[in-house]
Amino acid sequence: AYYVAFMAIGVTFVIATGGIDLSIGTVAICCALIGGTLMEKGLAMPLVLLVILLCGSLFGLINGILVSRLGLPAFIATLGTMMVSRGLGSIVSKTKTISFPQGSANGAWFREIFMITKEGGPLPKNFPTGFLLLAVCAVIMAVVLNKTKTGRYILSIGSNKEATRLSGINVKKYETLAYVFSGFFAALAGIAYVAVFSTAQPNTGNGFELDAIAGVVIGGTSLSGGVGSIVGTIIGVFIMTVLKIGFPYIGVQSHYQLFITGIILVFAVYMDILNRKRKG
Repeated sequence: AYYVAFMAIGVTFVIATGGIDLSIGTVAICCALIGGTLMEKGLAMPLVLLVILLCGSLFGLINGILVSRLGLPAFIATLGTMMVSRGLGSIVSKTKTISFPQGSANGAWFREIFMITKEGGPLPKNFPTGFLLLAVCAVIMAVVLNKTKTGRYILSIGSNKEATRLSGINVKKYETLAYVFSGFFAALAGIAYVAVFSTAQPNTGNGFELDAIAGVVIGGTSLSGGVGSIVGTIIGVFIMTVLKIGFPYIGVQSHYQLFITGIILVFAVYMDILNRKRKG
């Protein structure tokens, strides 16, 4: 579930501002479809990966502008972007499945970023290199959120946006940046997804955002904003992944899994509310 973890890292910044990003799941797949379509037209894989990341960042920038500068509610703005990205992915791919190179095919090397697929290298076959990339990203973004001016401003916006603005901080800039982070990591999640599953389809991506947001909230980031933890987010995603993998082994069907996940999410939000009341 590397792709869910990457999405969760990015959306942690948005939720820390008191916002929400419902578009990350469809943006991840849309960016992968755009990159895959360009790949089929002959674009080199390094440029394909760059285009995917730039597309995700652009979607994040659009969300940030809609929310911070045009004043749209984050729920409505990102719901709209979710629909746009879903439609755009279908348009670009012409509603067909896009396949990415496998095995010894030209360009298949990008899979090694997430899983060693060949023998004879310094690392054993099937070594989860994606875990190393996830760990590096988590450490970097944890430092950004908790140890830098950017992170402190983002958390401050979530705590009290008006007070932050009156203190001279450019609220629009840092709120927009939070959405750019979310879009960038959604695109990285798209790359991770196609590296693992080999294909991207226009109708996939729906619901990915719920798993990511649930992981963020379970990890201790407050939906009210002002509190955020990347380490907590990774732990939350791990818990969600364990539940998803474990449920089938004990005979829990998929629709019950979604039901139980929803209950866990509501419980986590309720505990956050109680915690805030105690502190207040």
